[in-house]
Amino acid sequence: MKVGVLGAGQLGRMMALAGYPLGLHFRFYDPNPESPAGHLAELISAPYDDFDSLRAFAAGLDVITYEFENVPSPTARFLEEGIAPLFPSSRALDTAQDRLSEKRLFQQLGIPTPAFQSVDTQEELLSALKAIGTPAILKTRRMGYDGKGQASLTSPAEAEQVWQQLGGQPLILEQRIAFERELSILSVRDRSGKIAFYPLVENHHDAGILRLSLAPAPHLSHALQAQAESLARKVLEMLDYVGVLAIELFQKEDQLIANEMAPRVHNSGHWTMEGAVTSQFENHLRAILGFPLGETAPRGCSAMFNLIGALPDLTEVLSLPGARLHLYGKQPKPGRKLGHITLCGDRHDLMGPLVSALKTQL
Repeated sequence: MKVGVLGAGQLGRMMALAGYPLGLHFRFYDPNPESPAGHLAELISAPYDDFDSLRAFAAGLDVITYEFENVPSPTARFLEEGIAPLFPSSRALDTAQDRLSEKRLFQQLGIPTPAFQSVDTQEELLSALKAIGTPAILKTRRMGYDGKGQASLTSPAEAEQVWQQLGGQPLILEQRIAFERELSILSVRDRSGKIAFYPLVENHHDAGILRLSLAPAPHLSHALQAQAESLARKVLEMLDYVGVLAIELFQKEDQLIANEMAPRVHNSGHWTMEGAVTSQFENHLRAILGFPLGETAPRGCSAMFNLIGALPDLTEVLSLPGARLHLYGKQPKPGRKLGHITLCGDRHDLMGPLVSALKTQL
């Protein structure tokens, strides 16, 4: 069977690596001819609005998916409408691409979110600040990721400054939640509607970029896991979703508050490559191809570190017991995700010395 993937970054690369043992073949489509997944499989490099190239890309494919949520909606709809099966659907893509649509979906489903308001003018920003208060975060509704396209406000006096920074495009103002920790729930739904969940993951960010994930989240209760699964199930079923879905959450006391969702395999699920019975990448492929889902149970505990901007001494890293290194074939550049390292063990507290040792290398 042959899988087409829109986007050819590291997520697509890891998807192919998970699919080859299943006998799958891959073809990627990305405007960048140097994209990492092109090292592993056929790559068609053309603009997303080149419909002749998209037809050539889709020829002979059994299914199409995508590895990042900023694929243009017209591209997804063109492929979906009679060219080839596309999962997740363009509806899921449309919803996740717009933070306002995303928040309204959560609201419609009764999922708690920070207070939010749409902002299109400086006057609307001032009005939203009066309603929501500060601290708050002003975000672009589209295209922001890894901390890009957003600015914090600690007082209304900063409104003009952040408007100069982000104004002139559709925006959303969100209340800044005084949360205890950031979590994410990864789920997967197959073509028949069967759903499986991975355990909640605790995430640590720096400058808006994920640096460390701990899985399962330390001190994870059955009640908190059940709450996360309930809200994810609502989204999956409402969107008739097929594939892996990640929802980023804030924990405040015993309540989960939805931040954002990603309709794809996700950075906070990379630990599953070594730390779960079936990785998120394999389960995504199983789901979109109509295969039975694999078990999502963790194999003990995992700590996943992102390598950002520069690589550590690889000899030092690989000398740590249990360290597993994944490099993406990218050239070093500030803020760029170059790879990740996973440590696995029986318990988070027993892994503490290894985690500390690895932190000194990064």
